[in-house]
This record gives sequence, C-alpha cells and structure tokens, in this order.
Amino acid sequence: MANFLHKGDLPDGLFQGVDAVAVDSETMGLRLGRDPLCVVQISAGDGDAHLVQLDRATYDAPNLKALLTNPAITKIFHFGRFDIAMFHLHLGVMTAPVYCTKIASKLARTYTDRHGLKDVTREMVGVDLSKAQQSSDWGQASLSDDQVAYAASDVLHLHAVRARLDAMLAREGRDALARACFEFLPHRAILDVAGWEDSDIFAHS
Repeated sequence: MANFLHKGDLPDGLFQGVDAVAVDSETMGLRLGRDPLCVVQISAGDGDAHLVQLDRATYDAPNLKALLTNPAITKIFHFGRFDIAMFHLHLGVMTAPVYCTKIASKLARTYTDRHGLKDVTREMVGVDLSKAQQSSDWGQASLSDDQVAYAASDVLHLHAVRARLDAMLAREGRDALARACFEFLPHRAILDVAGWEDSDIFAHS
C-alpha cells in the first residue's frame, strides 16, 4: 500500500484493465466558479492511491481526462455532484459513467440521516477516517505528508463501501433506481455549473 503524488497528470498506462476507480478532489473552497480545483486523487481499490497536483495555469492533464471520460471504467465518488461539476468547469470533461456512495447511502440506509463519508465508511467497512486536513491549503506548491495521507484516505475504501451498499440496494429492491440516479448525476452537475445549483427544477414552485 502506497500513496503516489504526480505533478500535472497521471503517468501513461496507469489503471489499464480496471473496471472501476474511486475518485475525489481537493479544492480551495466549495464555490463553483470562485474556488479552483487543485488535486484529484484516484484509487483502483488495490490499497494504492494516486494524487494528481494539477497545473492550475493550464489544467492540461490528458491522461486524467481520458480516465474520467473512459466509458469502460466506472468512477466511484462520495457526493460526486461537486467533483463532477468541478471537473466539467476546470478540465472541460463530462465524467461518466459514475457511482455515488452518498446517493447509494441515502437510498439504502433510510434508517439514518448520517450520510457523510466518515459515517458511511465507519459503518460499512469499520474504518474511522480522519478529517483533520479537510480545510487545509490545497493550493500551495508542496503538499504535506498529512495532506497526501488525508486525500488518499478518501478514495482507498470506496470500492469496499460500494460493495456493501450494492448489497443493501439489491436487498431493498432499489438498485435499478440507484443506477438511474447515477446516470443522471453528471447532468445534475452540469446544471450546477450552468447556474441552477440552488434550484430544484423538479419542484412545483
């Protein structure tokens, strides 16, 4: 198990032959259009994590963009709506196909209102994630070891979490509904980028 930090882009040939990768991102804040995308972290579920510290002057990362748009590889997120919107805004890509463990949790774990990554990971796989670096400066030139470890931890367990949630969704008869939500999720993210971030277009009012 190791964490790898790459400057600008993923190395050539990484993640060949896998059918799913866990993905997360770190930004300078949570406002679309104001806060830049700084880091993207990825894991194939093998215990390794690969972090890409992006060049914010160009966002030229062809290997990363190819992975995010590869139709043969599912991208697993937790609250993917934000990451997908950030990728569209800064990298210019439509990320698909996707799976969101937060959506899956809300559809399967209806006995609780605790659907944050820390809570879901603790219950599903018995891992207690540290959030100490969540609000640190991700735009600095050099990331600290603590930042790298934090970013990696957010993707290292998503494959296992997905497997547990899939079993629950199937048990409750909601797996088809979940798949439909995942298919719509990139479009929901594009609506956010286009200005409908705070609007429920399906609401009556």
